Amino acid sequence: MQTEYFPEVPSTRPSAAVAVAALDLVKVYGKGETEVRALDGVTVSFPRARFTAIMGPSGSGKSTLMHCLAGLDQATSGQALLGGTDLTVLPDRVLTRVRRERIGFVFQSFNLLPQLTARQNITLPLDLAGRRPDPARLGDLIAVLGLGERLDHRPSELSGGQQQRVALARALVTEPDVLFADEPTGALDSRTGQEVLELLRRSVRQFGQTVVMVTHDPGAAAYADRVVLLADGRIAGEIDEPDPRSVTEALRRLAVPA
Repeated sequence: MQTEYFPEVPSTRPSAAVAVAALDLVKVYGKGETEVRALDGVTVSFPRARFTAIMGPSGSGKSTLMHCLAGLDQATSGQALLGGTDLTVLPDRVLTRVRRERIGFVFQSFNLLPQLTARQNITLPLDLAGRRPDPARLGDLIAVLGLGERLDHRPSELSGGQQQRVALARALVTEPDVLFADEPTGALDSRTGQEVLELLRRSVRQFGQTVVMVTHDPGAAAYADRVVLLADGRIAGEIDEPDPRSVTEALRRLAVPA
């Protein structure tokens, strides 16, 4: 049963419309005079089938928040909830399984295995879990991402944009509860970056995927349905239906001392 592996937290479980949430999340690095409070009591939720960008000045805690929500970093206190599963209380073995089966990752550096073909990289999470890919799901992803002619090529034989498409297919093939994207266009040229952002947005519209993206680029954030703003480890505001101008202005205000 699911509860054996992913303990539920009925008293704090967010609504069924929420894919992932932080409740009073705190992350402290170091001690004493070297202490850095990267997250300072963050409470925020991310709805299902929506594309949310996390933004803020350098050092605001945006990457730390994503890493805690994705189970890549352990919070000092508070809760990181994936549906009703509190990631902060799971043992390492169970957390590894949760990340593999319920969370997708897309990073700036692609993180493809060079010895595997594009197809093998895409299906790797399923292979590790001992599962066979759903032919229909895999076929849809390959078609939407335009990878049909590149499946037998290794990463060194692919362009940067094609490698990121393979990474995106790998993240989506398990049908994760949430796909986390950390600066997914940072290593790409502007045209290829736009294509990847369009694909992320299409995954939300076409597959009902939940996407949470960390970015510093107002143009990239404008592809999202919503922007969550952080400053000094705290939630500093939100923007619904963002555009580059509204995001740039919000970031400018955050950078100006009160």
